Amino acid sequence: MIYPSNFEQKIGFNTIRHEIEKRCISPLGLTHCQHMQFSTHFPTVSLWLNQTNEFLTIINSGAEFPLNFVFDMRATLKSATTPGTFLSVESMFNLQRSLNTISDVLKFFSSKGDESPLYPNLHKLVSEMQAFPAIADEISTILDKNGNLKDNASPLLADLRRTITQVTASINGILRRIIAQGKTDGLLDSDAQPSMRDGRLVLPVAPAHKRKIKGIVHDESASGKTVFIEPDEIVEANNRIRETEAEIAREIIRILTAVTDNIRPYIDDLLGTYDILGQIDFIRAKALFAHETGSQMPHLHNKPLIEWYHATHPTLFLSLREQGKEVVPLSLQLDSKQRILLISGPNAGGKSVCLKTVGIIQYMMQCGMLPMLYNNSHMGMFKSIFIDIGDQQSIEDDLSTYSSHLQNMKLFLNRGAGETLILIDEFGGGTEPQIGGAIAQAILQQLNHKKVYGVITTHYQNLKHFADETEGIVNGAMLYDRQHMRPLFQLSVGYPGSSFAIEIARKIGLPSDVIEQASSIVGSDYINMDKYLLDIVRDRKYWENKRHEIHIKEKKLDAIVEQYNSKLATIATTQKEIIKEARNEARSILDNSNAQIERTIREIREMQAEKEKTKEVRKHLDEFKQRLENDNGITRDVEKLKLKPRRNNPNKPASKTTPTPDRPLEAGDNVVLKGTTTVGTIISVDEKYATVAFGMLKTRVETSKLERTIKKAEKKTTLSMSKEANNEIRARQLNFKPDIDIRGMRADEATQAITYFIDDAIQFNAKRVRILHGTGTGILKTVIRQYLDTVNGVKSYRDEHVQFGGAGITIVDLE
Repeated sequence: MIYPSNFEQKIGFNTIRHEIEKRCISPLGLTHCQHMQFSTHFPTVSLWLNQTNEFLTIINSGAEFPLNFVFDMRATLKSATTPGTFLSVESMFNLQRSLNTISDVLKFFSSKGDESPLYPNLHKLVSEMQAFPAIADEISTILDKNGNLKDNASPLLADLRRTITQVTASINGILRRIIAQGKTDGLLDSDAQPSMRDGRLVLPVAPAHKRKIKGIVHDESASGKTVFIEPDEIVEANNRIRETEAEIAREIIRILTAVTDNIRPYIDDLLGTYDILGQIDFIRAKALFAHETGSQMPHLHNKPLIEWYHATHPTLFLSLREQGKEVVPLSLQLDSKQRILLISGPNAGGKSVCLKTVGIIQYMMQCGMLPMLYNNSHMGMFKSIFIDIGDQQSIEDDLSTYSSHLQNMKLFLNRGAGETLILIDEFGGGTEPQIGGAIAQAILQQLNHKKVYGVITTHYQNLKHFADETEGIVNGAMLYDRQHMRPLFQLSVGYPGSSFAIEIARKIGLPSDVIEQASSIVGSDYINMDKYLLDIVRDRKYWENKRHEIHIKEKKLDAIVEQYNSKLATIATTQKEIIKEARNEARSILDNSNAQIERTIREIREMQAEKEKTKEVRKHLDEFKQRLENDNGITRDVEKLKLKPRRNNPNKPASKTTPTPDRPLEAGDNVVLKGTTTVGTIISVDEKYATVAFGMLKTRVETSKLERTIKKAEKKTTLSMSKEANNEIRARQLNFKPDIDIRGMRADEATQAITYFIDDAIQFNAKRVRILHGTGTGILKTVIRQYLDTVNGVKSYRDEHVQFGGAGITIVDLE
């Protein structure tokens, strides 16, 4: 139950309903908006809200919803239920376009195979719609894309229109001849052109010459200076045109009647589908309003409950937004232990706005609209909402302001129960304060006994004391800036508020002696009590500000710590990369240097240390060293690589490369080239040459240049290559993306690309990948799917959802 009858006007919901109506794009949605009403059925309210929230998700996603042509065809279709009636060409065109829109809406919400729908509540709603493709196709056979009846709508119509064209061409030829002759004879003006009068072609002639041109006078201009004559030569042709046009009109009626007869059996189903289309339009309008106001989906409960965070009155929000101002949001909680909130505070401090905000937020939710609050809020259901706000005096009913309040209180006491929400403004006002306060306290006690929920505003001290001492009722205050003497419009729950009567009187400029006399009249107890309330509000505001400052500092500190940790992690990562890069570069330099040194030594030995050749080789080595210094700036590493004479160290143990007693070299012996340290293994030996494996490199060397060693051949090259291969695989895995775009490729190129792509996906344990091939002629799609049928690791494949690309994308699920 909603009380009073003008409840929506009192809380401002009529303005919101008007805002929703403005966002509907058709009378279909407008009708549903006008019928929007308060509901106490939890499943219904939950369905309304979820439908709106799903459409809000569509809007936020940026998806283009196909609600292009929505026409209200209900009256037109109902008029066509009588046999013999027919739809006009315009109505046929509107019906066709709206049926195409319905088909597009059904496609938007369709799901593929076993996939669950993205928007289940909207999907369930539109599943009751029908597309009627046969009707749309039949209309398209008689109407073109601009809504005009086609010439080939029937063979007879084509013949008749062809006749019109031929006769019109004949008339034009005759008229051109008559006009040319008339201009030559001076009977017609030089700029004379044929015109149309009563559907017949005529010539404009000056009154002085009207007897000189044989024909029928059809009309004359308003000034009387021009007479319109139909020449005798074209009278018969004009008659033929008029007769043909009448036949065309009869044929068009026959065509429209025939098509309407085929539509008539489906009119009831069409009306049901159009009603659902109107619901979609209405839901879209609610979602648009929610998007513009920042409204969100709260947690719903099938019991009385109010746990709201950052609640805002939508009408006030829209009004202040136009003025460039912001609304102060409201947060409050009412539950089974704390059901009634008693708000006190100064006048113009926001008490009534707070009251209306509670009413409109709850009413919006139970009308199926997303409320303006944070999505972590919790909202319950109420079976009744009663409001007593403003002056309801009535001359006709002989009711004063206070009498009307008492009438409302009587209804509240009689109808109020545990699932009732009451909203009372200026409780107890309108009569003598002492008895008014006493009656108000007695009524509040009864309402609390009935376990109703409510928000009540008052100035009475006795009600503040009663709320403080009574379970189920809690005090609240609208905060006031005592220093600047201005309201803050913030609700604080837990303590009563002061009316700031003395302070406001001083601010207005009331004489000080009047204020002092008033203070002495009420007594020191009242003044002290008001001061205590002011002190409580001041201290509470002070500590709330402190807590807010601490919270801000903690957030800043957390952000700084997070930023510091992030930078440390970045530095550590960068350091590792730099070290790794330096090591790789150093290893490369060492490998190149060792190779150059060994090659130099070998050339010196091969040249048997000829003086000139040795100088030349050393010169090449110096040039290589200089190049290293210039390219990498690594002088220290080069200095270490300089050839140095070997010195005998008496304390150094004998070298492990000391050859074993002389015996012929055999397959399997570990050897080194004389003058080098790289160990190889002999694979085979013939008279003077041996085949030696240095890692992965095999070479044929004279046995005289080899020395046996007890060192073992290292597997460095193989391990290094294995490590490089692992690094390459790891890099490919990190860079792997589950999407590939092959649009524009030839079939063989696409097959090869998909082969590598699917192999990587299976190797890297990807569960699902997407292949973007486009629609086009469908060749790429066919070739890809033929290949996928041959791959064992492919579990299934299908088209992407129509919202995300449809048949232009193939989704592949891997085992």
